[in-house]
Parts: sequence; structure tokens; C-alpha cells
Amino acid sequence: MAERTEQRLEDRVPELQQLERVGLFTHKEIKAVLRKASALEYKIQRRALRKEDFITYIQYEINLLELIKKRRARIGYSFKKDEIEHSILQRVHSLFNRAIGKWKDDVQLWLSHVAFCKQWNSKHQLSKVFSSMLAIHPNKPELWIMAAKWEMETQLSSESARRLFLRALRFHPECPKLYQEYFRMELMHAEKQRKEKKAFEQAKMDLGEFSYSEEILNGEMARIIYRDAAQKIKGVPFHLAVLSIAKLFDFTQDLQKEILESLQAQYADDPLTWDFMARRELELGSSQSTGHTTKQMKVSEMTQREERCCAVFEEAVKAVPTEDMWKCYITFCLERCNRKTNSEELKQKRLERTLSVFNKAFESNLLLEAFYKQWLQLLLECNLSEKATEVAEAATKRFTQSVEMWQMRLQVLIQLKSDDVAQCFEEAIKHVNSKGTLPLWILWVEWSEGANSKEDTDALYQRSLRATTPAESVTMKEKYLDWTYRNSGYKKVRRVFTSLCENRPLSVDFFRKMIQIEKEQECSKMLHLREYYERALREFGSTGSDLWLEYIKEELSHPQGKPENCGSIHWRAMKMLQGDLVEDFISKYTLLQTGHL
Repeated sequence: MAERTEQRLEDRVPELQQLERVGLFTHKEIKAVLRKASALEYKIQRRALRKEDFITYIQYEINLLELIKKRRARIGYSFKKDEIEHSILQRVHSLFNRAIGKWKDDVQLWLSHVAFCKQWNSKHQLSKVFSSMLAIHPNKPELWIMAAKWEMETQLSSESARRLFLRALRFHPECPKLYQEYFRMELMHAEKQRKEKKAFEQAKMDLGEFSYSEEILNGEMARIIYRDAAQKIKGVPFHLAVLSIAKLFDFTQDLQKEILESLQAQYADDPLTWDFMARRELELGSSQSTGHTTKQMKVSEMTQREERCCAVFEEAVKAVPTEDMWKCYITFCLERCNRKTNSEELKQKRLERTLSVFNKAFESNLLLEAFYKQWLQLLLECNLSEKATEVAEAATKRFTQSVEMWQMRLQVLIQLKSDDVAQCFEEAIKHVNSKGTLPLWILWVEWSEGANSKEDTDALYQRSLRATTPAESVTMKEKYLDWTYRNSGYKKVRRVFTSLCENRPLSVDFFRKMIQIEKEQECSKMLHLREYYERALREFGSTGSDLWLEYIKEELSHPQGKPENCGSIHWRAMKMLQGDLVEDFISKYTLLQTGHL
């Protein structure tokens, strides 16, 4: 092992000598490189090999290559690359091969080697890397696509790319992405041949016996791929994906037409088909002349296009009356409504159209729950408060168990300062299961704080503690404590705190809130602080290392504190804390003693 390492280090000597001879590195730098390389080399010769050691070694060599490149550029020296860079490149490839041989399943390692080959233009090596990688990882379509793209775009070999795609499809006969990229590749190949032919024709060159296939020039290979894929891959998204690829090429009108006809024939009842057909109207040219256009003409043209889209959507919701179809229509309207325009007229038309579509979906009983909130926001923005109240009520009737719907209705009533808020809260709590009602109780008490007497709000807080689940009541206890202090002062909050401590569960923040309240008093009492800390530690002593430290700091810093108590608090903490928390506590306690915490 040592002999092998020494041999590898000796193999570096010629390149290092050349680096010094040509003035790229100093003698001192060469010695430093040799020393570092020696340390890295010995690390990868150990019995227990570590991937990180190989990665560190590879990164060091890459950094060395980059440095040599910069030094060459600086002094303008471009000779002896075979003796210097070539030797380092071969070593990096060898390191990658050794690492990959040991950790074949690490795809990231393979991809790092691929990236290195691309960066340093090691085409022959990259071809071998792709071949080996695909043999080990044939189950990853994205790797096949990467290899095929390289063959097509860098090696300019459509034949090699085609072979790779065909091999990939044997492993993944129903992979949409593979078909899409194969389809794209064949169209790129056709486009390349069309350009070549045009260049030859313009140069009036005699092609002799060579001729271009009209079928390939017209994208017939892509058509075959599409037809084959359409037999195996079902669903609108695939058809739309290949159609969007076909649109990138100006010779695919017939192919686009075929995909579109297939889409409409096979998926006439799919909302996505209708959505595409409707949105397509935005791209189609207007009936207006293409001469000089004024701002008003542009607005008029956009209005016409959007109306054509909506005409298709109107037809769609009649043909396919489903929630998903209405979702597509409403989403389109909202997108247009949110689109910026300087035309007040167009802005108003979009708003009116959106509100109208919301209403139609609502009347058809096909409006999704998620859309009610957006509809209500629009209604309130337009000052249509009566309609907003009506819609909010209808939403809670349709989705009686939905906390979000009740919350939304209540927010509308609160915003409109309605007299029915309290009654609506009662109705909501009656309909919704106790689990998950926390947002409603928070909203209720917050509204009550501003609308009702202190007595009523206090009673409501106590009621919320009984009505919510134990886990949710924790939040209500924190809010109750905070509200009591703000509205009834220190003595009352002390009584509430003592009372609430009897009803578990509690939270660390609950105790911290009471500790903070005590510290805010003009004459805060350490006796009370100790009581709060002791209560908190009874609940969270095994998990709250910070709580123990805060207690110790309080004893040290409070005017009435007893520093002599810190030892016993520390001892108790060490006994109660669990696992890694002990180490965390010790390190922080050490910092506290040295004044760094």
C-alpha cells in the first residue's frame, strides 16, 4: 500500500517540475502541493475508505487545474498542456472511477464526474462515463435524457441520441418525459436538416447522390413517436406537453393539428382540454387590421380575445358541468382580473366578468370551497356588503363542518359591524366538531375584547377552556393570561395563573408569560419568580435546559436573588435533564460562569 502511494506521488513529479520550469508555480508552492497531495493520497489508501476523502482529493485537483488556468492567462503561457493539465485530468478521472467503483449507487457522484468531463471537454471520457452510468442506473429516465441530449447537442449525433432514447424506452415504455424529449430531439434533427438543405440550395451546390428525406424534413419521425406514445400514455397533460414542443418549430402545423384533433376526440370531457382550447383564443390574432393601432384599439382587441375565451368556457361548463371545469373558468377570470392594465374600462369589465362567473358557479352549486374566500374579498372590495353576507351564509350552509368557512363568514360580519356576530359564533361552535375549533375561539375572544364588557369576555375565555381540546386549550390559557393582565392588572392575573395551573396541559410560554409579567412590576418579588420557575420545572424540567439556565441567571441577577441557590439548581438540572440536553446545559452553564452568556 505504501509502495503504491509512493509510486503515485512519484508520477506527479514530472508535471510539478514542468510547472516550476515554465514559471507557473514557485519552488515553495511545488513543495506545498506535494505535501498536500501526499496527505490526500494516504487518506484514500486506508482500509476503511471514506467517500468524503475521495471528494476532498478530487476537489483539490480541480482547484489546482483552475489555478493553473488562471496563471496561464495571467502570464500568457499556453504550452506544455499535455505534460501538465493532461496528467492532472487523468488523475481526476482515475479518482472518480475508484470512488464510483466503490459507491456505484451514489448518483450524485456519477453526475459530478459528468459535470467535470463537460467542464474540461473530456468527450471521449464522458462517453464512457455515460455508458457505465446507464448500465448501473437504467431505472432513472432523467439520466438517459441527459446522455441523449449530450449526444445530440454536443456530439451532434442524432443517430446516437436516437439509439439511447430507444434503449431507454425499453426500460421505461410508459415514461412521458422520455417520449417528450425523444419527440423534441427528432424535431430538432428535422430542423437541422432543413437548415442544411436550405444552405446547400442557396449555395447552389450539387449534392450528387445524397438527398434529404422529405418525410424527415417534415417531422414524420416525431409524428411516429407521438402516435406510439399516445397509445401507451393516457391523459391530457402529455398531449399538451408534446403540443407545446411542436409549437416551437415552424414546420409542424400539420403535426400540431393532428395532436389537437386527437386531444379533442379522446378527451372532450376533460376540463384541461377545454381550458386549453379556451386559453388558445388569447393567442389567436384579432380580426382588426395589423396597421397602426391606438391604445383604444389595443384595449378593444384584448377585450375581444378575452370574450372569445369566455365564450369557449361558457360552452365548456355546459358540456362538462363539474367543479373542476368551473375551477378552470374561475382561475382564468381571476388571472385576467389580477393582470395590470391602464384601461379602467378593461379593468371594470374583467371585474364584472369575474363576479358574474363566481355567481354562476355558486348558483350551479359547483363552486369549490377554496374559491369562496376570493369571491368574498372581491365583493367587499366592491362594497357589495349585502351580497357578501349572503354568500358567506350560503358557504357555511354548504360546508357546515368547515372551520375556514365559518371563520370567513364571521370575519365578514365583524368587518361589516353586524349585530349578528355573537349569534353566528354560537351557531358555528354548534356545527363544528370541538377538535379544530381553536381559530374560531381565538376570533371570538378577540372580537369580544373590543365589543363586550370585561365580565362577558372573562366568561367567554373560561368557556373556551372547557370547550376546546386539551392541546388547543394551551393557546387559550396563554391568551387568557395576557388579556387578564392587560385589562385587570397584576393581582387578578396572579389569581388566574394559580387557577389555570390546576388544569393541565400547560406550555413553557404560559409560564414565561407570567415570569415576564412579574419582572415588569415595579417591585418584582424573587419569591414569586421562584414559584413560577418551580411550577414550570415540575412540568418541563426534563426537556427545558434553557429554563434551568434562566432560573440560575435570575438568582444571580435579581436584587432579592440568592446566588448560593445556584449550586442546588444546577444539581437538580443534571438529574432531571435527559440525553443530549445534559451536554447542552453544561456548555451553556460554563459560558454563563465565564460571563459569555
